[in-house]
Amino acid sequence: MKKVAFYTLGCKLNFSETSTIGRLFTDAGYSVVEFTDKADVYVINTCSVTDHADKKCRKVVKEALKYSPNAYVTIVGCYAQLKPQEIAEIEGVDMVLGAAEKFRIVEFITDLTKQPKAVVHQQDIEKVNHNFIAAYSIGDRTRTFLKVQDGCDYPCTYCTIPLARGGSRSDTIESVVQKAQQIAASGVKEIVLTGVNLGDFGIRNGNREDRFFDLVKALDEVEGIERIRISSIEPNLLSNDIIEFVATSKRFVPHFHIPLQSGSNKILGLMKRRYQRELYVDRVAKIKELMPNCCIGVDVIVGFPGETQQDFLDTYEFLNGLDVSYLHVFTYSEREQTEAAVMKGKVAGSTRFERNKMLHILSDKKRRAFYESQVGANAQVLFEDDQKNGFMHGFTKNYVKVKAKYDPLMVNELKEVKLVALTADGEVEVAELETVYAHH
Repeated sequence: MKKVAFYTLGCKLNFSETSTIGRLFTDAGYSVVEFTDKADVYVINTCSVTDHADKKCRKVVKEALKYSPNAYVTIVGCYAQLKPQEIAEIEGVDMVLGAAEKFRIVEFITDLTKQPKAVVHQQDIEKVNHNFIAAYSIGDRTRTFLKVQDGCDYPCTYCTIPLARGGSRSDTIESVVQKAQQIAASGVKEIVLTGVNLGDFGIRNGNREDRFFDLVKALDEVEGIERIRISSIEPNLLSNDIIEFVATSKRFVPHFHIPLQSGSNKILGLMKRRYQRELYVDRVAKIKELMPNCCIGVDVIVGFPGETQQDFLDTYEFLNGLDVSYLHVFTYSEREQTEAAVMKGKVAGSTRFERNKMLHILSDKKRRAFYESQVGANAQVLFEDDQKNGFMHGFTKNYVKVKAKYDPLMVNELKEVKLVALTADGEVEVAELETVYAHH
């Protein structure tokens, strides 16, 4: 039996697609193995959003060939769509597949002989614009990432995603519900909805046919799934309807991840974002009014061209005053073929680094304050299949990470617990409710 191993760089969407590609290999008679298990084929799923795509790709290829020197190496993903020829030059790479080709990988890999020069199958991104391919991750954790939307029609000046993934397109509500039912039947307790621009769900063949809110309502009726999480949604697409529905929903959890990118309206304008900071304030206020314990995560970019020290301080003060729970901080890095790459007012690398550090410290402070506000509460935790130093971890509905003594019977189980204390490493210790009550 031929063995295939995978490595995924980047977002949750990439994880869902890697898992789906894995099932294609399994159906073709391959066995999926760990990266270190000397595979015959290595598939590396790349990202173009975070920095050093080229460096990371090279490193993973090198590692793969260290474990299995004669392995056949295929590169897929956003970086493969944007820079196929650049990847083809990397020593040890045998095949590069673009966005339209990656789900046909098994038919392209016919001969596992190492090639003197990599074969490239990649077509213009326009060709994939109306072609939505469903994907979901399964079997590797207690939650499943379910892809419901792909591509993006927003022209943000720093972003290459529309070039790497094409225009916005979606699955149908019926098809998503069917997949959610299949996932529920497999025993998974939590689904995380993913997409490039999730709130823009509903476009098929260039026309709007559904709304994200209708998908949310339909999924709330799926029996067997305990929790549904919305991975990331643009503030201008997070309507009051959605917030109000989640607040009283059976399955959707009180956790939103809402990209901000900057707290300065000047910078938001330069980024061509579709809102100003005032709208963001309104969204956070609405969420906290209806769900005081809701967890809110924020994406923010530092060092964008034209960001003065004052613009950054405006962002810092804005975030400091917002009732949010954690930040994902990105240091701006130039991307070829984007408007921002040629903008004036370049920020020095050292300044970008300093600003990143400041926001990371603020994020730690925010997360700690949020966790502390939850100590003493009773909560329901879904425990993961991980074990570290005799402890296991899990998450509450509102995304508080907890630790408990490892118990194999608790894996993938929902347990009612009391959040008792914040540990030195910033996690929350729990006690099972039965034991807590036994002491009274």
